[in-house]
Amino acid sequence: MSGTNAASGAAPCRFAHYFVICGIDTETGLEPDELAGENFEQSPLKRTFKSKVLAHYPENVEWNPFDQDAVNMLCMPKGLSFRTQADSREPQFHSFLITREDGSRTYGFVHTFYEEVTSPQICSAMQTLYQMHQAENPSSATSSSSSSMDSLASSLDEADSPSSSSCRSAACGGYDASRDTLYVSKALCLITPMPFMHACHSFLSQVHRAVMADLPPPLPLESYVHNVLYEVPLPPPGRSLKFHGVYEPIVCQRPGPGELPLADFPLGQTFTLLGVENLVQLFNCTLLEMQILLYSQDYQRLMTVAEGITTLLFPFQWQHVYVPILPASLLHFLDAPVPYLMGLQSKEGTDRSKLELPQEANLCFVDIDNHCIELPEDFPQFPNKPELIQELSEVLLHYGISPVGGSQQALRELEDDGRNGNLGGEQLAVLELLQGNATLERLQALAKRTGVRVEALRGVGGEGEAQGGRTAVEEEELRNAKLNVQLREVFASRFTTMFADYEAFVIQSAPDLESWLTNREQMHNFDKASFLSDQPEPYLPFLSHFIETQMFATFIDNKIMSQWEEKEPLLRVFDGRIDKARLYNVRAPSLRSSNYQRCTILKESAQAIEQRLMKIDHTAIHPHLLDMKIGQGKYEQGFFPKLQSDVLSVGPTNNKWSNRTATAQRRKDRHRQQTEHLTLDNDLKEKYMQEARSLGKNLRQPKLSDLSPAVIAQTNWKFVEGLLKECRMKTKRMLVEKMGREAVELGHGEANITGLEENTLIASLCDLLERIWSHGLQVKQGKSALWSHLLHYQAREEKLEQQQSTICFVICCYFYFYFLTSSPSLSHPHTSLLPFLRHIQSMGEIKTDVGRARAWIRLSLEKKLLSQHLKQLLSRQALTKKLYKRYAFLRCEEEKEQFLFHLLSLNTVDYFCFTSVFTTIMIPYRAVIIPIKKLSNAMTTSNPWVCVSGELGDSGVRQITKNVLEMTFDCQNLGKLTTVQLGHDNSGLLAKWLVDCVMVRNEITGHTYKFPCGRWLGKGVDDGSLERVLIGELALPNADEDCVRGCRTPDMQHSPGQTRRVKPTSAQIQEAIGEAVNSICKHFHKPEKERGSLTILLCGEVGLVGALEQFFHNGFKSARLFQKTVFVWDFVEKAVAYMESADQMGDMQETAEPLGLTCVSLCHYVSAINSSPRNIGKDGKFQLLVCLGARDRLLIQWLPLLVECPVLQRMYEESALLRDRTTVNALIDVLQTLHDFPITLEASLVKGIDL
Repeated sequence: MSGTNAASGAAPCRFAHYFVICGIDTETGLEPDELAGENFEQSPLKRTFKSKVLAHYPENVEWNPFDQDAVNMLCMPKGLSFRTQADSREPQFHSFLITREDGSRTYGFVHTFYEEVTSPQICSAMQTLYQMHQAENPSSATSSSSSSMDSLASSLDEADSPSSSSCRSAACGGYDASRDTLYVSKALCLITPMPFMHACHSFLSQVHRAVMADLPPPLPLESYVHNVLYEVPLPPPGRSLKFHGVYEPIVCQRPGPGELPLADFPLGQTFTLLGVENLVQLFNCTLLEMQILLYSQDYQRLMTVAEGITTLLFPFQWQHVYVPILPASLLHFLDAPVPYLMGLQSKEGTDRSKLELPQEANLCFVDIDNHCIELPEDFPQFPNKPELIQELSEVLLHYGISPVGGSQQALRELEDDGRNGNLGGEQLAVLELLQGNATLERLQALAKRTGVRVEALRGVGGEGEAQGGRTAVEEEELRNAKLNVQLREVFASRFTTMFADYEAFVIQSAPDLESWLTNREQMHNFDKASFLSDQPEPYLPFLSHFIETQMFATFIDNKIMSQWEEKEPLLRVFDGRIDKARLYNVRAPSLRSSNYQRCTILKESAQAIEQRLMKIDHTAIHPHLLDMKIGQGKYEQGFFPKLQSDVLSVGPTNNKWSNRTATAQRRKDRHRQQTEHLTLDNDLKEKYMQEARSLGKNLRQPKLSDLSPAVIAQTNWKFVEGLLKECRMKTKRMLVEKMGREAVELGHGEANITGLEENTLIASLCDLLERIWSHGLQVKQGKSALWSHLLHYQAREEKLEQQQSTICFVICCYFYFYFLTSSPSLSHPHTSLLPFLRHIQSMGEIKTDVGRARAWIRLSLEKKLLSQHLKQLLSRQALTKKLYKRYAFLRCEEEKEQFLFHLLSLNTVDYFCFTSVFTTIMIPYRAVIIPIKKLSNAMTTSNPWVCVSGELGDSGVRQITKNVLEMTFDCQNLGKLTTVQLGHDNSGLLAKWLVDCVMVRNEITGHTYKFPCGRWLGKGVDDGSLERVLIGELALPNADEDCVRGCRTPDMQHSPGQTRRVKPTSAQIQEAIGEAVNSICKHFHKPEKERGSLTILLCGEVGLVGALEQFFHNGFKSARLFQKTVFVWDFVEKAVAYMESADQMGDMQETAEPLGLTCVSLCHYVSAINSSPRNIGKDGKFQLLVCLGARDRLLIQWLPLLVECPVLQRMYEESALLRDRTTVNALIDVLQTLHDFPITLEASLVKGIDL
């Protein structure tokens, strides 16, 4: 095996893959960086110039091909930085990562320092540029010289000493080649497969110290670079490794197989920057896959917060665009209409309000430097958030860190940058002295003002060894590692608790991996409804959103694939923790508790870290002399030498470690060849996986190596395809979940969808529409791109309306009215977009543009006009072209038509997403009373009234103007309407009124409810009722009845009418009672938020009251020749009268005591109903008695009393069911099942009853 191959083959096990040097190319000279946004009004020293990769070793690694453009862009995100001797030239440290298309990551660690420019051409070019700038901008001649790379400096650079400021002001001439020394930034970078931040920082800083030292290093720099590239392996899992830098040894460690994966970025600093509460909110937004933008002047802060927050996601992984440091040339990626986590460098003095972002409807904006966070509207909170914050705060306080971000003293600011590696010289000495010393901390400001150096005071703080023979630096690294793992364990413990039983709900239906991958999109892999029903109530809002995310879907995919291939590492660790927890805490899956369970392994996890760092397991080969050419790479203080590439391009072939890794690799290759026939072809598997996974999977990392217009257009085309696919999947999911039983028969999963799940899916649809409308915006206007477009449309339409002449308007209205009245297929005249907009604008309860846009979406969806309204909005092509760029989704005609078609499919189901969410708004209702004109008067001389009730309340009694059959009233949202109380005062000569039905319409949503009656209201007619309670059904206007039955869910039941007098058979009556009781039982077995109205099940046409009424009517001698009709209530009254008279005569005293009490209760209830001020009629009174008996569990006690009463024989025929003891006993057994449920009656039913 050749040397190159050996190096390549061992690459996966090497500590570092590449050593890279970036800086200025003296041959090409100064090249302005146009992609970074050149500003020619700035001084040349502040402008951005292109950097280049000057060298990288080795040339290429097979496992990790070198992407030169990407590495250069991320090593120097703002290009080259020039400074003079008057400027601060402290070295800076930052890190970055590159995510490949398969999701794997490569980390880069960069040490940037300033090197004197020795090229006369560069100095001359800078002099010329400055003279040209001075001639064009004479007023700027007095501006002080500063750097264009202030972005790499931490916030400490803003607090330069007075002496430094005076130095700068002295250099008022800017740059003069004859007077000033010019310096340019140069970057040293290590690219590694794992995030060993502290080790890489230590190695690079030692290399820089060797360059700046008075004496040359012990060995040539090539020896140390060669050693770290080829002779330092990755630490084995669960072990620690020591290798040698230029001056000092470096220690790194790697977690074991059962521990949390490696995370070396300081979590303590992330908490210090943001505060615990802000960080938990950011963590929540990340879990819900919102768009997250980090904002800071310091690149290392961006990286630290991004890596910190994604580290806390264990066992889940961020599946979308992840760019912790977004180069200036890639700002167009903020236009991405997909979830992302990006870091944007802020410019000094830039106001947040001036930062124009494409969309902010679903954006979490994190201003790291100002310690604040801007959250999206209306998202669920993480379960047990207060308890989680409390536990995290206790961990932080144990390590001396305040849980409140942004209020730290100067010491905290120093510590932040000390961990970043952005301190040097005097500032680092201050930090080491001030740690833990409050007195010296207060002296810092004085020392700074007087210019006293603190290096001489080292003896005060003590540079000696800390406990256990460790240095202060080693002690700090150990402290940070222990804090990291304990903070992560707190979050991991929360997921272990919440998803302890997730495996029971994984659906594994595919016989093999190939069939599963092929049918991935059509299969349900997780029983979401059952999982949610098993969770504590407080967890549901969050969990219902979270289980819809891509990171959860990928987690479940990995779980399913683990039955055919090796478990994904994070999944293996998580499952191991769940198994361990079960050993100590055995419980049934249904016994869920919302009580907060604290993490119990904090001490254990910290001890594991400490043992590895204190007892080194492995030591790498020491750096040694190489076979180098003599005379090259001569040491020159302050200048990084040109390294000999021939000795750095290949690795050793004769050391034990290289042989071991090569042997292991060959063993793996043989094993793969032996099992190849048992597994899928890798290319085929990868193809399936790309389809099975995230929509944005191939967009996780923007490709930095090619930024041509063609590539940018191709990227946007991928966004368009992804949005269309996401729309198709979301609408399909909404339909399948809503279809209910039909979906189950088709094999699509559970029959029911809870209101919580439905609201989650609709909120997800709102988010998708906002992302579609934000894609390709010309100019951002407001936080909601959709609402901004609607307002533009409204302004244009209103302007056109004003320009129309009165005659044209009248003619158009005439034809419009004629078309509507002649076409039975159009059920609603108000399909224009503008009335909807005005409705939303008039809702004072909604304060933001994002809220208005979502309200508009919900209203249009509820009215089944969403697709039509969006089509109207996009029909103004001139407006769309004005607002959107050519590549925008809304300007792709074919995809736009498919998108509208997918939304049109949602019209096949009924949604109440507006009514159920905006519960406090005032809504106008219109009620119309429809009499039966053929049999009675169309008008009445009495004073009618109506009271409308819904799931959210009632309207109160509303008086209707005499002889007017309709009225409009405003009241707070009633929700879905359930009942209407209709009555009159029986005044005047024409007081009797035969009402066919009452129609009530919600004037905002357009939902119309029909409340059938078919009964008389008036004294001396029918049952003498002046008031009736009617049960409603949602009406579908202008639809044939057969069509209605075939295309929607079963009708809501209406009021009992005269159809009940049709005599059914005994078997039908008993079956009806069984079905009514069964429906009530099913009602209570559903989740509380899914149950709907119990009134329908009690009083509807096939409800319990109607079924018992049929039972009592069977064999009832109700027909009387030339006499009044006798009602069931007459029998009840006579039976009660007999009981009361028997009680007075003493006949009841001999009965058993329970029977006597039951008799008293029946008489009491009947008396209370009769004495009620309501005139509800005899049928209404019987209905009320049945409802009260069911509520108070008395029905089965009253039935034997009525059966034993002698009145029964006089009023019922021999064949009546009520006289059949066997049938009555069977009825009692059926009604007994209702005693297990707490029946609550609607206020409209029991109004005026005093019990």
